[in-house]
Amino acid sequence: MPATRQPLSVAIITLNAAAQLEACLRSVHFADEIVVVDSGSTDGTQELAERCGARVIAQPWLGFGPQKQFAVEAAQHDWVLCLDADERVSPELQAAIESTLQQPATGAYRFARCNRFLGRYLKYGEGYPDWSLRLFDRRQARWSDDAVHEKVVSQASVGTLPGDLLHDSAETLAAYLTKQNRYTSLAADMAWQAGKRSSFGRLVFSPIVRFIKFYLLRQGFRDGLPGLIHIAIGCMNSFLKYAKMLERQRTDGALR
Repeated sequence: MPATRQPLSVAIITLNAAAQLEACLRSVHFADEIVVVDSGSTDGTQELAERCGARVIAQPWLGFGPQKQFAVEAAQHDWVLCLDADERVSPELQAAIESTLQQPATGAYRFARCNRFLGRYLKYGEGYPDWSLRLFDRRQARWSDDAVHEKVVSQASVGTLPGDLLHDSAETLAAYLTKQNRYTSLAADMAWQAGKRSSFGRLVFSPIVRFIKFYLLRQGFRDGLPGLIHIAIGCMNSFLKYAKMLERQRTDGALR
């Protein structure tokens, strides 16, 4: 690697990720440091990370945004690449990152994330390009404090890199649905706390608009049956979020 490249830390948060983490760590072998922040794994995740050369820090769960920011602040270097355990950096993305870090034009970069769902990498609809801002100078950007749907907030303009971040989740459809149910509950809570409210119109039309946007306009149908199932679950998530908000509105109204 060029001696003039900016040093790079990779930050990963984990919980029982032993089955997926090794491939992730192999894909970032070019980094100067790998920090794994673990929130209580019992499957050997911490030991595997240490064997692969990562620095492991135990940290009880803080929520997605705060947990990722904790990992960023624990890194030794200012330039940080943030990953999940089920993600892998493609060779094309590695080359783009290393080239960019020789002379960064800005303080934050996004790239496409390619999601594998039911055995197929989705290339259309809601699953791609799934732009992800993951490479940044922590002096100019940070993770939001959101407990779910966290994002990187950057003071610098955001550049775009070629190459894909491969999201290769090995979870079953049942596990995926369980996770989505948890996410919709968190999203409903966040919306409620932000002063937003549900309505009949949002409950009914939000899933319909989402289906038209991603399945038809963004050609999700070209991803075959996995694409249809992925978008259908996304529409269901939209419906469930507003349904859970409506439930809370009625409960709150009954208590007053």
